[in-house]
Amino acid sequence: MNYLQQTLATLACNIPGATAIFHNYKLDFCCGGKVTLEEAIRDRRCTPEQICAELTEAERLTAGEKDWRHAAPEQLIAHILERYHALHRVQLPELARLAKRVEHVHGERKDCPQGLSSLLTMMGEELESHMQKEEQILFPLLASGQFAMASGPIRVMEHEHIEHGDNLQRLSDLTDDFTPPPFACVTWRALYTGLAQLRQDLMAHIHLENNVLFVMALDAA
Repeated sequence: MNYLQQTLATLACNIPGATAIFHNYKLDFCCGGKVTLEEAIRDRRCTPEQICAELTEAERLTAGEKDWRHAAPEQLIAHILERYHALHRVQLPELARLAKRVEHVHGERKDCPQGLSSLLTMMGEELESHMQKEEQILFPLLASGQFAMASGPIRVMEHEHIEHGDNLQRLSDLTDDFTPPPFACVTWRALYTGLAQLRQDLMAHIHLENNVLFVMALDAA
């Protein structure tokens, strides 16, 4: 299979294990998923042969896993609500609390991520507003098969997804890509581990909506 000429979004849909590989190479498969793999890895720290070999192995290992493109919209929505919406409502407040603690205790250090707690609080508020729009407006339209009426809300959600991606990049820039400094305390390390998990979860969440649920709805409209 010619992986290089397929888009990141297509590969992420076709191969469940591809998302972990893309995370490793810092390839944006959710909001930036429309570019081909060949385009995405230019000037990156991997060769085409290397990443294609990893994708081949991932495809072998994940054969038979659930393909959400073949699920009914209401099933995918239920999965998104349980797996991601509920999770983000726990993640963001806890990460903001940890960041506030790190800033308070280590604020005199040059490598302290000053402003991180404020950024996380803002992200939590924006994400909560976004999820409320989906839960109260978009998802009911999709679950009831009103796909034509959903096109406008979908475009709004896609635009907000780009903003969420921008916020993830700000988190990465502020924390040296979630790399704790030498001799960082347990709280600091736990914070950065949680931030890396947030990025992985939010990107997977956006991918399922942009590249699976929304595509399904727009094709049916």
